[in-house]
Amino acid sequence: MAMPGAGYGRCDGGYVPKLLKYAPGLTVFLMVGPLVAGLLGTVLPAFGYLPALGGGQWSLAAWQELFAQPGLLISVRLSATTGLLATVISFFVVMLFCAAWQGTRAFALMQRVLAPILSVPHAAAAFGIAFLIAPSGWVMRAVALVGGWDRPPDIVTVQDGWGLALVAGLVAKEVPFLFLMTLGALPQADAERTRHIALTLGYGRVAGWFKTVLPRIYPQIKLPVFAVLAYSASVVDVAMILAPTTPAPLAVRILHWLSDPDLSMRFMASAAALVQLGVVVALIVLWWGGEKLVARFGRGWAEAGGRYRYEGSVRTAGALAALIAAGMVLLGIAGLAVWSIAGFWRFPDMLPGQWTLKLWLRELPALGDGVINTIIIGGAAVLLAIVLVVACLEREQRTTVSRPGRGALWLIYVPLLMPQISFMFGLQVFFTFLGLERTLVSVVLAHLVFVLPYVFLSLADPFRALDARYRQTALCLGASPDRVFWRVILPLLTRPVLAAMAVGFAVSIGQYLPTLLIGAGRFATITTDAVALAAGNDRRMIGIYGVLQTILPFAGFGIAMLVPAILFRRRRGLRSGT
Repeated sequence: MAMPGAGYGRCDGGYVPKLLKYAPGLTVFLMVGPLVAGLLGTVLPAFGYLPALGGGQWSLAAWQELFAQPGLLISVRLSATTGLLATVISFFVVMLFCAAWQGTRAFALMQRVLAPILSVPHAAAAFGIAFLIAPSGWVMRAVALVGGWDRPPDIVTVQDGWGLALVAGLVAKEVPFLFLMTLGALPQADAERTRHIALTLGYGRVAGWFKTVLPRIYPQIKLPVFAVLAYSASVVDVAMILAPTTPAPLAVRILHWLSDPDLSMRFMASAAALVQLGVVVALIVLWWGGEKLVARFGRGWAEAGGRYRYEGSVRTAGALAALIAAGMVLLGIAGLAVWSIAGFWRFPDMLPGQWTLKLWLRELPALGDGVINTIIIGGAAVLLAIVLVVACLEREQRTTVSRPGRGALWLIYVPLLMPQISFMFGLQVFFTFLGLERTLVSVVLAHLVFVLPYVFLSLADPFRALDARYRQTALCLGASPDRVFWRVILPLLTRPVLAAMAVGFAVSIGQYLPTLLIGAGRFATITTDAVALAAGNDRRMIGIYGVLQTILPFAGFGIAMLVPAILFRRRRGLRSGT
């Protein structure tokens, strides 16, 4: 009698169906293909060629018109300086906190609050921070209570000319992201043992970490740092909330030109999009050069033998910086929640004198379409992403091919390194050529470009870390490779898969430009509605949409934790994860 799975005849799971065989190629195509098509669709109009808008000849007129725009250099400078400053501060805060507190309770506590902070969309965090630092925000109210003020100070704290509010908003969101990437790199660098050896040799905690651990983990977090730099220098939604408007950063001005009723402005906007891409590339090159400089002088510092044992103030500074970054997001979201149910609120009272749900009850019918669109678009993008990512990782396990190298990692990070505004118009043109303009399919595919990298980065390590003996044992007992996947591998990875889906859903909720430009305004989501409200300055309405923006990702993470607890309530090991 034949054993189940007879005919496979091997215990390494070498059988690869066609669906798995083509999964990596399809994933790369769906992730990088739209970038290439979008960039091509931006380059051609920048040089005058876009027959659909009457541009049938090559020309430099768009560039001449762009360079004649008032305040262009200020916009470029603002994008470059705020992006670079936010990245430098975020990187330094994360490295200082890790150096000062790795292996302590404070470090473990920061890991616990990481997921809630990461799940907050950038726009919601920006609104919360704007409410927090505004002249009538909680910070000034606290100062007013001490100083005896009876009215808000006449100063500019949001949308200031230097872009400092924008930097603060970016730092508050990028510190958790870089911290998460650093947490993933620490075990691979054997950081804990390295740190203990440095302490044994008499080095201070901070100095020993910077001299021994940082050089080992930096190559692994370099691409995330570049992604933060690219995002910070070209962000649109956060800049529309926190950045100055006269003139605005370059990415915001490009969006305005793309939205102009005069279609001829698309040519100039395309040229500006290439300038934005050039700004990001220049900043990455500048960072790379600075990295080489620091490595050259840092080696001499590391070899000099200084122990720097007295570092109490440095450790305190590291803790305060991380606490401020996390606290700004959490307090900002709390501020949104308070404003959404606030009635009369007199300055400098810390809380409203009246509370009301009238605005929520009035707006609930209007919120339905935005919530439904958000869930449909995010759900479809996440389902596609998880199928593709799981297929790629399962193929990797079934074959003898080595794991993807550095080149494959660069491919994964390409959508995160490319400024969205630099290729979104071109992608819009490409979808129009295919007949998919302003459709739900095109919006989902645009979201998929950004959801895929995060889902892959979230799931790859847990998938690869699963003990291979589970698979080998099931195969040797006669089960087919497909049955092993469905009955053994997938149940063991239920928790990581759901967590990756929650991360992807949170990323989709935060997508502003792909929804606005590719959907041409037809598919309003909570994020597009919230950013549109920024110009109206109605704090109560903004509070409602900001809270909803936060609730939806939280719900995704809640489901990711609840489902394994219910499915495996009688299996403790599966409940707690692998």
